Amino acid sequence: MLKISFESFQIPKKGALAVALSSKLSLGKDAKSVDKATHGQIQSYLERKNSKDKLEGPEVVTHAPGIGDVSKIIIFAPQENLVELGGKVAGALLSEKQASISLEGWSAKDAAQLAFGIGLRTWKFDKYLTKEDDRRKLKSITIMVDNPKEAEKAYTEYANILEGVNLTKEVVSEPANVIYPESLAKIAKTLGKHGVKVEIFTQKELHKKGFNAMVGVAQGSVNEARLVVLQWNGGKKSDKPVCIVGKGVTFDSGGISIKPSSKMEEMKWDMGGSGVVLGLLKAIALNKVKANVVGIMGLVENMPSGSAQRPGDIVTSLSGKTIEVINTDAEGRLVLADCLWYAQDRFKPKAMVDLATLTGAVIVALGYRYAGLFSNDPKLLKQIESSSKKVGEKVWNLPLDEEFAKALKADQADIKNSDYGVGAGTITAAQFLECFVNDTPWVHLDIAGTAWASKSSSSFEKGATAFGVRLLYQWIEENYTH
Repeated sequence: MLKISFESFQIPKKGALAVALSSKLSLGKDAKSVDKATHGQIQSYLERKNSKDKLEGPEVVTHAPGIGDVSKIIIFAPQENLVELGGKVAGALLSEKQASISLEGWSAKDAAQLAFGIGLRTWKFDKYLTKEDDRRKLKSITIMVDNPKEAEKAYTEYANILEGVNLTKEVVSEPANVIYPESLAKIAKTLGKHGVKVEIFTQKELHKKGFNAMVGVAQGSVNEARLVVLQWNGGKKSDKPVCIVGKGVTFDSGGISIKPSSKMEEMKWDMGGSGVVLGLLKAIALNKVKANVVGIMGLVENMPSGSAQRPGDIVTSLSGKTIEVINTDAEGRLVLADCLWYAQDRFKPKAMVDLATLTGAVIVALGYRYAGLFSNDPKLLKQIESSSKKVGEKVWNLPLDEEFAKALKADQADIKNSDYGVGAGTITAAQFLECFVNDTPWVHLDIAGTAWASKSSSSFEKGATAFGVRLLYQWIEENYTH
């Protein structure tokens, strides 16, 4: 993991050096001392730029600064989103073993936000690589700021959120022979040392309790289902909790309704929703957030076998509703049906959010940039949208419509898990879930397009994104803490 430290300014003797300029591209005292040491290379570079040019991101001034063993000088200007800027700066430094960043005149909080962005961008899942990637050598960054002790203190909260984000990225990135219901439940159990109350229910216990929709998905696999309940009691005893429910299909073959083989290996991240629950609860516990939060992870593996659930099977869910299984690859909603009902019935939450890599249709609608957002409560909807904008994890509100709910009525059961005739696959999936939340204020986030990235951005490396951890942390901090 990248080491980030805070110190007072001094011109480094080795590594890369990144220098923050003012928004008008002027040089402060520290930047001027660097410029002087490089015989005016920074000022000369700025003079060569057209006066109308702006620094859209970090730019390399020189690869031969002439300061000891310093490898290159990079300059950048402040921007509104400092977390995103931190990721851009980190991206320009990845090929260096170590680097220093000068932030003259920046506040402690601003420096901490930049550092957070650096941490988000530099995490990479490389534990199975036997050789180091020459393009990614960065091991340490020293952030030079006017008040290093205050900046380090301000960074503590961000560093703890980063630990949660990185835990989510790690479990989502692991292959399915490493992460399966039992092993993921064991990882969740480690949150107990941070003050989280952890309960784990086996498949046998779930069957006995009536989680038949969830167990039906798991019955084709040798890896049995697990339900993980994580409770953080940081608020008042009298306060009802908020519940976060995550789909946790640790591998999704589609079951009997088997998927095409192309890219099926990516279905290891179909547990992305539960991964977010895990990382979020760790961040909340590490920062001792003053709120009551319950996380529920419904963990199954969806496999075809002689014992697998069949299209046409009818199961009685925990709620008592009967469900006709039309498509065994519409399995996530079956898992969530029981988990959502359990959450609202046991904990009587003031609000409930579920996250799920639920439908490919959401990618058709919103691409890989936005998560689909559904809600039965306008106030809760606005809260999530507001938090989304503040952290840059984008959501887009899609409608719930009774006409789509009607399409899910079955001939031989109360409801069916899929309908091939009406389209709107993302909406019908959300309509299905709404049947199991009662009157609880509820949000559904379909993160199928945002949980995994095929290319890097300023906030993450190619692969697992941990979309939802920062969003929901912000939402809880803003609306439910004392």
